[in-house]
Amino acid sequence: MPQKLHFVASDAPEAQAALQKLREHYGDAGDSAEIIVALGGDGFMLQTLHGFLGRQVPIYGMNFGSVGFLMNAFREDNLTTRLEAAEPAQIHPLKMNATSGTGEREALAFNEVSLLRETRQTAKLRISLDGKVRLDELVCDGILVSTPAGSTAYNLSSHGPILPIDSALLAITPLSPFRPRRWRGALLPHDAKIRFDILEPKKRPVSAVADNIEVRDVHRVDIAEDRKLSMTMLFDAGHSLDERILAEQFLY
Repeated sequence: MPQKLHFVASDAPEAQAALQKLREHYGDAGDSAEIIVALGGDGFMLQTLHGFLGRQVPIYGMNFGSVGFLMNAFREDNLTTRLEAAEPAQIHPLKMNATSGTGEREALAFNEVSLLRETRQTAKLRISLDGKVRLDELVCDGILVSTPAGSTAYNLSSHGPILPIDSALLAITPLSPFRPRRWRGALLPHDAKIRFDILEPKKRPVSAVADNIEVRDVHRVDIAEDRKLSMTMLFDAGHSLDERILAEQFLY
């Protein structure tokens, strides 16, 4: 049965050229689409997930970026057949509530929430889980809280653990920890309520970033998974997100 498709693309010239060809070949159903086809890189996929949040429409990506971990290979032909055989992966975002001197701001992250030092001074953070202080003081360049979908991105580059997509876990990974030097992070249940208090925020300012939303000069950041929100991504048969995450652990 033919699917109703809506195509979106990044600003890259190659993606824009492909957008026109695919629309000519398959048409474009606009707001009545049953599947969104996103042309771009991983960053554009995150942008698309945010843009269509709440629409309950699955998203199938084709790669025009540098890595394309969240994307499928681009091919113009047989798209309908590929979509019929595609394997779904459901993901949930993190909700960040960042408090600064100017108030509070909420944002969602499908990959990770990161806290990063703003100046040459290291950050000093206190970490609490479910209302209990677990680490009185962490001196570091920053810290990440990653979803399973985001565990192979910035988290992996920072030597954090790779999480299976259906695991009910979050990864918390420090960036260049200085004290305690040997602390390498933790695996948390997905329903953990995480709080970071920034110590000496004027001397050691910290920014908080949820995917592409940044809040500067934060004093406190609360993070929790939002299970009420979900998005479905589609991957070619045999190349599911589960398979990619598993294969990533055997690269050398």
